[in-house]
Amino acid sequence: MPAPVAAGAPEPGVAGKPEPVAAVPAPAGTPQPVAAGTPVPAPGAGKPGAVAEAPAPSPAHADSGAQEPPVGVIMVGMALVAWWPAFTLGAWGEVFWDDLMALWAASVAAFVFVLVEKRRPLWRKFASAFVLLLPSVWVALSFIVRTHREDDLAAVIVDLSAFAAVILGIPFTLVVLVRVIWPDFRSETTRRRRWLIVSVVAGVVAISFTLGLNQSRFLNCEDFTLSGNSLPPDCTPLDAPAPD
Repeated sequence: MPAPVAAGAPEPGVAGKPEPVAAVPAPAGTPQPVAAGTPVPAPGAGKPGAVAEAPAPSPAHADSGAQEPPVGVIMVGMALVAWWPAFTLGAWGEVFWDDLMALWAASVAAFVFVLVEKRRPLWRKFASAFVLLLPSVWVALSFIVRTHREDDLAAVIVDLSAFAAVILGIPFTLVVLVRVIWPDFRSETTRRRRWLIVSVVAGVVAISFTLGLNQSRFLNCEDFTLSGNSLPPDCTPLDAPAPD
C-alpha cells in the first residue's frame, strides 16, 4: 500500500516540472510582435473614413495618357485666316485694305512678342522682326506716297510693299501666333506633322486663289452685292444665259 503524500509535496515522477503560468494581457497601446513574412498594414488602414492611396502610375502609363497636341485646330485656324485674302487676290486682283490692316495689327503684336521672347537666338529674333515689319512699312509708304498713277515709281513701290507684306507677312505672322498659343509647337510635333500643316494651308490658299480667278463660273454679281462686296471685273449677272 503506497504511503500517503504530504500536502504541498511534489507528485512522484514529476519532480522539477514548472507550474503552468497564465498569460498576462499587455497594456492597451503596446505594439504586438509580428511574425516574419507577415504583411504590415499601412498607417491608418482599418480606421473609419481611411482611404487607401492609389499606387503612383508608371512612366509608361503616364505618357500614354498625355493629351495630343492640337495640330488639327491650328491647321483649321490657319486655313480660315488665309483663304479670303487669296480669294480676293484672284477675283479682284488685289487684297482689300481691311485685310491688310488686320495683318498689320497682328504683325505689330507678333513683332513685340518676338522682341521680348527669350528662348530664340538673337539672329532669329532680328530676322523674324524684319519680316513682321513689312506690313508697317506698307502703312508708312501709303502715308508718304500720295499718288494714284499706276505708272508712277512711288506707286509701284507701294504696291510691291503691299505684295511683300501679304506674301511674307501672313505666313510669318501665323507662325508667331501659333508659337504664342502653343509655345512648344516645334519640340512637341514631328517634322512630318509640321509639313502636313504647311501643305494643307498652302493647298487651301492655292485653291482659293484659283476659285477667285474662276468666280464667274459658280458665282454671280448678286452674290457679291448681297454679301456687301464690290463687283469683280468679270462677274456674271444673275439673268445671264448659261455658257455653252
